[in-house]
Amino acid sequence: MSDTMFTILIVEDDKAIMQMLSAFLQTKQYNILKSNTGSQAISLLGDNTVDLVLLDWMLPDVDGTQLIGKIRKFEGFQYLPIMMLTAKSSEEDKVKGFDMGADDYMTKPVLLKELDARIRSLLRRSQGLTTSDELIIDNIIINPVQQLLTIGGEAITIGSTEFRLLHFLMKHKNRVFNRSQLLDEVWGRFVAIDERTVDVHILRLRKILKPCEADKYIQTVRNMGYRFSANLTP
Repeated sequence: MSDTMFTILIVEDDKAIMQMLSAFLQTKQYNILKSNTGSQAISLLGDNTVDLVLLDWMLPDVDGTQLIGKIRKFEGFQYLPIMMLTAKSSEEDKVKGFDMGADDYMTKPVLLKELDARIRSLLRRSQGLTTSDELIIDNIIINPVQQLLTIGGEAITIGSTEFRLLHFLMKHKNRVFNRSQLLDEVWGRFVAIDERTVDVHILRLRKILKPCEADKYIQTVRNMGYRFSANLTP
């Protein structure tokens, strides 16, 4: 990762946790913005360049997962890395967080060294999506710089997780990845969720691609995993 100073927005209403997180991350040379409400977070995002958001689930004015949905609707924020920090620790809660658009999920109390590692991982993945050249396979174009997917010249609406999943599979076309490998590469190696989550997002990706008859590229290899096949026969 470069020496650029990244800006992290912390959205947390617990003053003690906010102070602990901000003090620690400042020692890691991050620029820190602070918010204790969802509305203030939206305002700060509109007025500043933010590279990553640390988001509490339980906020005084809005549910954290609902706030993710609001953030994702703003232009330029569809792929902003968002990590949830919450006391909710069940797998069901984690899956809900990811389904709403979170990129990572940590349960409280937060282990600071692990937090630092996860933040660096998210920023690396984010940089990879914004510095790579566009990928073109047949009539499918995925542009990480513009964070845009087009098929046959038509812009396709796609969620952040499905975008990263498709980008990764296209980048490594014809190679088979098992669920564990996809979790590590797309969700991050620190994420502790069931591997069946991969199946759910593969299904969603196929539904997104199906109207353009591009779902055929996402292939299941029995007892092995999934691949993007770039060698389809007519």
